[in-house]
Amino acid sequence: MTDYLIEWKNKPKKNCLLVKGPRQVGKTFIIEDFAKKNYDNYIYINFETMPQMTEIFNGNLDTDTLVRELSLHFPWVKFEPGNLLIFFDEIQSCPNARVSLKPFSIDGRFDVIASGSLLGLNYKKVSSYPVGYETKVEMRSLDFEEFLWAFGISEDVISYVSEAILEKKPISDSILNKMDEYYRWYMILGGMPEVVNRFLGTNSFAEAALVQKVIVDGYEDDISKYAATEDKSKIREILRLIPIQLAKDNKRFRYSDISSWKQGEGAREYGNSLDWLHDAGIIDYSYNLQEPYAPLAANLRLNSFKIYFHDTGLLMSMMEHGVAIAINNGEIKVNKGAIAENITAEELSKNGVMLTYFERKGKLELDFVLNPDGRVTAVEVKSGNNTKAKSLDSVMSEKYGVERGIKLEKTNIYVDEKGVEHYPLFAVAFLFRIDIDKLMVRNERA
Repeated sequence: MTDYLIEWKNKPKKNCLLVKGPRQVGKTFIIEDFAKKNYDNYIYINFETMPQMTEIFNGNLDTDTLVRELSLHFPWVKFEPGNLLIFFDEIQSCPNARVSLKPFSIDGRFDVIASGSLLGLNYKKVSSYPVGYETKVEMRSLDFEEFLWAFGISEDVISYVSEAILEKKPISDSILNKMDEYYRWYMILGGMPEVVNRFLGTNSFAEAALVQKVIVDGYEDDISKYAATEDKSKIREILRLIPIQLAKDNKRFRYSDISSWKQGEGAREYGNSLDWLHDAGIIDYSYNLQEPYAPLAANLRLNSFKIYFHDTGLLMSMMEHGVAIAINNGEIKVNKGAIAENITAEELSKNGVMLTYFERKGKLELDFVLNPDGRVTAVEVKSGNNTKAKSLDSVMSEKYGVERGIKLEKTNIYVDEKGVEHYPLFAVAFLFRIDIDKLMVRNERA
């Protein structure tokens, strides 16, 4: 994210930046750190803790008026063009500040970053979105590589692992076993910075779990504060249902697991509640494909999908304690592979990969179907001892349009006689790496 922010700052002509993401993933920390290191002048406004600042945006929103108002509240700040960053935090609590991003972008004298955790939840209160005048980027909790940084793993080791994965070469047994162990810790702890810091400071999974509980409780508080009255109980039901849904053999989301509904009634009753959780950054959708052919977006079945939790550690904290013990002991197949599949979805999503899967009742099932580089790629997550993947072998041999097959399992790296690539589970973090230049282009288009 720091690399992204520096690229954005150095663009000669740019829009205001809107950083999205769930609560407590470190948005405020990373933006403030960037501001202090790259600007001589800096204004920070948090609209949740400084509600009086919303009054500035109740009148004219032209840049000169806003600068005059801001200078009264921050008289020590020098409004120097090109050397001032204005940071609007929790901007969802001041819809008019979101509107002001357009005049700030047009004016161009000052850099503006806005951030929010619940940006999709108050869209009706925003009178006019600054379409074409804000660049959106999403920030997530730590991915596995960043998790390794936190534990002090050297860049030399990470580069060695990454290169071995990309070159399809085996990893030394000692490093493979250690990476497997760190990945199990990552499953239990997740990537929320405060959780990781607590573990690093105490060496205690129990202490980290206390922080996880506070974060999940915070999501429930957000539901009470921000959700429409008629949706509050439904959103809580779905939130608590996620671990149960993922622990089933068929992980497709079923409204019937909430209550008995006739065809179509469940979607009408709970669709808004699902979208609330997605807009809050708490869940990711993975849509079923009619066929595993490119372009995948043209083959989506929007009424058939799975949902995954945005941070696997938080998902773990919602399960009974024995699940974490089993994972730590290397029993990845626990809960019918729910943890292994969720963390794979999480790592793919954090690398900007659209999540889709393919299921044909009674015939074929592919956990993930991707198109990250122009090649349709099928990914199977094999969490137990049974590593056979008949569906993957079938689509590779019958030329379904799948050009690359990947199995993530308890193994070292090799390619079998059918051309299927086999990797350890943690390899997903390195197989589809974020390219900063491509990320900039994608967000500019968005």
